[in-house]
Amino acid sequence: MKNVSILGSTGSVGRSTLAVVDAFPGELRVVGLAAGANIDLLAEQVERYRPELVSVRYAADVGTLRDRIRSNVEIVCDASAVAALASADVVIAAIVGAAGIPPVHAALVAGKRVGIANKEVLVAAGDVMTRAAREHGGEILPVDSEHNAVHQALRCGAHAEVQRIILTASGGPFLRRDPATFGDITVADALAHPTWKMGNKISIDSATMMNKGLEVIEAHHLFDMPAGRIDILVHPQSIVHSMVEYVDGSIMAQLSTTDMKFPIQYALLYPERVAAPFARLDLAKIRALEFLPIDPERFPAVELAYAACRAGGSMPAVLNAANEVAVERFLAGELPFTGIVEVVNRVLELHAPEAAAIDSIDDALRFDAWARNIARGIEVAVSR
Repeated sequence: MKNVSILGSTGSVGRSTLAVVDAFPGELRVVGLAAGANIDLLAEQVERYRPELVSVRYAADVGTLRDRIRSNVEIVCDASAVAALASADVVIAAIVGAAGIPPVHAALVAGKRVGIANKEVLVAAGDVMTRAAREHGGEILPVDSEHNAVHQALRCGAHAEVQRIILTASGGPFLRRDPATFGDITVADALAHPTWKMGNKISIDSATMMNKGLEVIEAHHLFDMPAGRIDILVHPQSIVHSMVEYVDGSIMAQLSTTDMKFPIQYALLYPERVAAPFARLDLAKIRALEFLPIDPERFPAVELAYAACRAGGSMPAVLNAANEVAVERFLAGELPFTGIVEVVNRVLELHAPEAAAIDSIDDALRFDAWARNIARGIEVAVSR
């Protein structure tokens, strides 16, 4: 029996994780839950799964949650406590944004296996996280479908035999839209992802393709691979989740349906593969698989991320934080769609002369806070 803590239990990844737990009642047990705003759903989860420890984001919600449950579970206001819970074997980290950095670090320092669904943790503090895992016996397994696919494909050969990693991207809702009309894109347009059902922030990142740029930085840390050997191909069908090309020209690809329960199950039960009740891929029904290069005019966010990865140090953390704020401002109607990348680019330009190494969680959070503050103050003209 593996004991599981879930950070971000009320979000889409958290709910999918609980669905995997339900599918393997003899293999998995929930011992910790952490969530932010959806106290009603969290209360339902606590009553159903009876964890040992629960964390809420705001102190005022401790009493609110207590009033809504019958079980005598311990309730705290510290997701790091849930992450480092002594009885937990695996921690699924699905808290969105930089808020996930401290609890993931706490889990790795406690020697836990961490299934990371929050790519921003490694983007902002990848060196710190991988060092914590090495020094304290922790383990990082990717839950993002792309990196999970790479992890599986890398089991086919040694690291020295890898030529390159190929991340696939759906292309989002604007793959074939005229870039000249991007200034007219509405929030509803950008949230209408063609293949995946995701939260608002991730959906907007897919529309700008910033998510793929962030994944390049994440892959750099996860797989110890330089940015120059991590490529991206647009694959609209989202069937091939990513690939690894070996030095002999062989390419290993991982395919499955577009269901997050597959990579979550992999991270929870690794290295075993266990029969699951989830929908299978029917290869006979797939009429075509397309692979296209990225259009830099359509998706300029990708090159910003590559440049930040090559620069290293604090640049990826600043990229990530500026993007989070820019996405928030777009969702709030304060920026046009094209303003997201403009804000990020301007913050990076301002930071470049002051870029420095990130040696601790405090460093990552300090640069994160700086970038957020700057990104909130940048004005972008709305052009028609």
